[in-house]
Amino acid sequence: MKARIFGLVSVLGLTMLVAGCAKKSTQPAEQQPAAPAAPAATVNPATAGTITGTVKLVGTAPKMPIIHMGADPACMKNNTGPVHAQEVVAGKDGALENVVVFIKSGLGNYSYPTPSTPVTLDQKGCMYHPHVLSLMVGQQFEVINSDALTHNIHVMPTDNRQWNESQPQGAAPIIKTFARPEMAIQVKCNIHPWMKAYINVFSNPYFATTGDDGTFTIKNVPPGTYTIEAWQELYGATDQTVTIGPKESKAVNFTFKAK
Repeated sequence: MKARIFGLVSVLGLTMLVAGCAKKSTQPAEQQPAAPAAPAATVNPATAGTITGTVKLVGTAPKMPIIHMGADPACMKNNTGPVHAQEVVAGKDGALENVVVFIKSGLGNYSYPTPSTPVTLDQKGCMYHPHVLSLMVGQQFEVINSDALTHNIHVMPTDNRQWNESQPQGAAPIIKTFARPEMAIQVKCNIHPWMKAYINVFSNPYFATTGDDGTFTIKNVPPGTYTIEAWQELYGATDQTVTIGPKESKAVNFTFKAK
């Protein structure tokens, strides 16, 4: 009798042990310790390539209106001739200025040093210069005032912190940084409502803004296949795919159709 009872207890204990083990093995995967992320690599300059190209406007460029600065005689005095709005700046053969071209997707797990040189926005002639600028997350954004009057810098992001500061004549530069990537952050002056600029913030260095000849260059690109995007404030964005081999240079040209 004792042997039978001892056998039943042994079987019951073994059953509970197996059940306990089974319960442990069926824990949801999300409760298991996460695998450590692979360390970020650095781009090898010996194998990096270059993306170049031109952005053009097809059709007749819209005529930009003249900005009337009569509300502030000092602004009129700072300009020797008429100043036009800058939504579309097209040059010879339709070369389109102020277009931001960047790698939209396809980059691997790379680390990039934050540039030590600040990107500067100047207030001159009661206009922002440049009209479109780009920088990296954490890179210094510097605002200076070259006019002999007071301006106001109102930066209006969605994913970063908004700020609004005045800058009198001769004041020290205003220094800020952006914590997150964000496209087309609008900048305006609450004193001079015609003043407008755009800031683009990236997590990598693969971006460029076209000059008056409509060209751009993106350097030190690791081999790979990428989606390249061109953004213009009035016409929006257009994409292309490009594959860059080791030490290869590729030309990628974009066109926007005039409205």
